[in-house]
Amino acid sequence: MRLPGAQTYLVGGAVRDRRLGLKVRERDFVVVGSSVEQMLALGFTQVGKDFPVFLHPDTKEEYALARTERKSAPGYHGFVVHADPQVTLEEDLARRDLTINALAEDAEGHIVDPFGGLADLDARLLRHVSPAFAEDPVRILRLARFAARFDALGFRVAPETLELMRAMVAAGEVDALVPDRVWQELSRALGEARPSRFFETLRACGALQVLLPELERLWGVPQPAQWHPEIDTGVHVMLVLDQAARLSGEPEVCFAALCHDLGKGNTPMEVLPSHHGHEDRGVELIADLCTRLPVPKRFAELARLVARYHGKVHKVDELRASTILGVFEGADLLRRPQRFEQLLIACEADFRGRQGFAERDYPQRAIWQYLAQACVSVDSGAIARVSNPARIREGVRQARLKAIKQAQRAVLPAGT
Repeated sequence: MRLPGAQTYLVGGAVRDRRLGLKVRERDFVVVGSSVEQMLALGFTQVGKDFPVFLHPDTKEEYALARTERKSAPGYHGFVVHADPQVTLEEDLARRDLTINALAEDAEGHIVDPFGGLADLDARLLRHVSPAFAEDPVRILRLARFAARFDALGFRVAPETLELMRAMVAAGEVDALVPDRVWQELSRALGEARPSRFFETLRACGALQVLLPELERLWGVPQPAQWHPEIDTGVHVMLVLDQAARLSGEPEVCFAALCHDLGKGNTPMEVLPSHHGHEDRGVELIADLCTRLPVPKRFAELARLVARYHGKVHKVDELRASTILGVFEGADLLRRPQRFEQLLIACEADFRGRQGFAERDYPQRAIWQYLAQACVSVDSGAIARVSNPARIREGVRQARLKAIKQAQRAVLPAGT
């Protein structure tokens, strides 16, 4: 739509992604030379509370008036926004975080690039537009998320930007981030192709220690080389996280993968590299983390299940039927079969997330699926109809144990 007396530009991610040959997820526009009154008169609907953003009357795409921002207080809420017809396109682009996001395209398809964004796209650099980057700590999280999204294209953080991020952490800017915003960016990063880059980038600038200290402390913690050729627990968890993204891509599964070994960070030094009891310690740490951040219930529950049971899932061929039934009951298999499948995927990611194990088979997943089917197939209603009411629960339990034992004999090698 051409706006009388104003100029409209496609900006940000749409311009960036089209230049990278990627699918454009959404389009945003900046309007230069217009006002709130003019936009409303043309049928746009205002949706921005802190600054003038409008929805197009037909396409519902976002159109924002060109604006400037001035830091007025610590954190990311402390900004004074100024929007009027005199604000130029370059002034609007100057307030953006990264040069690759400070691109605009006019109606004729000409690119406006005042800060070298096109060159940084070619060089695969994530570089800040100006020192004003340091005024908003959310930008550290956004940059880390872009690092995860564009890892496959070879993007890296510009050295001068990484130094600026470190200075922001040292100045306490990250401490001002509210939990809601941290979780918002973290959960979005879990859906990227290589989520480990998000956490590695935060670690490189020191922000991970502030935001997720229970994760940060895993680096440098050794594991037995026999089972973990990568040895370092932090390295292992990042491998597991990327395997979860590869096998599932569901943010809940990736969060569980991220948290599954948190308990190893609290292993007493004198017993390393053994980590006996890390499962229970991990469950406690996950509970603390999910209290500190607004983690949805379904994320938290799955993460606790994976932390508690991943060791048992790996050793299915060594377990008694009663232990297997205990896992089914603890995971609420009968009511939550889909979540149990997510548990198995996260455990497979844990197995594959080791140096040299990425392409190895994980038969445990199929075995658990077979045993689960045997357990679920028990007709508890039929048992209830012929049993003394006081013995129904025990009768159902015994029938499930019998079904699991029969399934074990069918699916496990003789002698196990």
